[in-house]
Amino acid sequence: MSAFASLSHRQQGLLLTAGGALIMAPDALLIKVANLPDAEILMWRGFLSALGFFLIALMRHGNGIWGVYRRCGWTGIAVALLFSLTTCGFVLGNQYTKAGNVLMILAGAPLIAAALSWVVLKERLPRRTWIAIWLCLAGIAMIALDDAGAGSWVGNAFALMAATTLAINFTLCRTRPGIDMSPMLVFNGIIVGSVAGLFWLAGGEPSLPATNQLAVVVLLCLIIVPCGVTLLQRGPLYLPAAEVGLLLLLEVVVGTLLAWWIISEQPAPMALVGGALVLGTLTVKGLYERRLELRLRAGAGAALQQRAEGADTV
Repeated sequence: MSAFASLSHRQQGLLLTAGGALIMAPDALLIKVANLPDAEILMWRGFLSALGFFLIALMRHGNGIWGVYRRCGWTGIAVALLFSLTTCGFVLGNQYTKAGNVLMILAGAPLIAAALSWVVLKERLPRRTWIAIWLCLAGIAMIALDDAGAGSWVGNAFALMAATTLAINFTLCRTRPGIDMSPMLVFNGIIVGSVAGLFWLAGGEPSLPATNQLAVVVLLCLIIVPCGVTLLQRGPLYLPAAEVGLLLLLEVVVGTLLAWWIISEQPAPMALVGGALVLGTLTVKGLYERRLELRLRAGAGAALQQRAEGADTV
């Protein structure tokens, strides 16, 4: 048995989702570093990520890949369309406003996901999850407070679209428990790349980006995005949608720190306090729930042992 398989269902979900969030942390930064026009960055991101998603699906499923696509059905098509809107919203948001604004608005996804899960899936969230969501959102607000007056309403609107469609996407995945929707992200890339490519061709004389820009685009779109998003897309198979969204806040904090380090977007002292609040909240919540899980497993084990002893005495 592999180390991953030996983990509990919840632990697997936490590992997949947190890993995906950390891999995706440089996303906003690298979009800024690439510094390409809207249609061009979306075209490269679409086609290259589609190739990356397909290679990952092929490695995971081999000859059974076509059966995986059939199992996703119409829900999978909806997931691909929704993630296309998320991709466009996130990339265009970073094109028109500061990365901190986009990440702060994207942090609203847990609240949207929680509301949708409550309404659509009738999921009851424990009080500690709601408290953690509000504490994390307060921390994210502190992180981006120094950017509050610098954002464009166009960029903020695109970021809100990304947050909303991401929350709907995760909630929709929860309606098909046990079905991995991540292979459908190939079609998300094809949709985004094709539409953006038409705008790129119509915009004048298309040309390849400079070598350094192309290197950044390949790293981001062929490697980081497919690997990170595949892990994130599998999160709802293991965790409630709101908790998947909550772990996405790791991307916000780490992404802000990377922007500070690489391109000198130094956050205000209040932003540092906000980052500590987010990480501290996630750490405390994780440790507390780990203790609860161990206690429940110990109780279940004791109950089984008592039943076995009772059966032996009969």
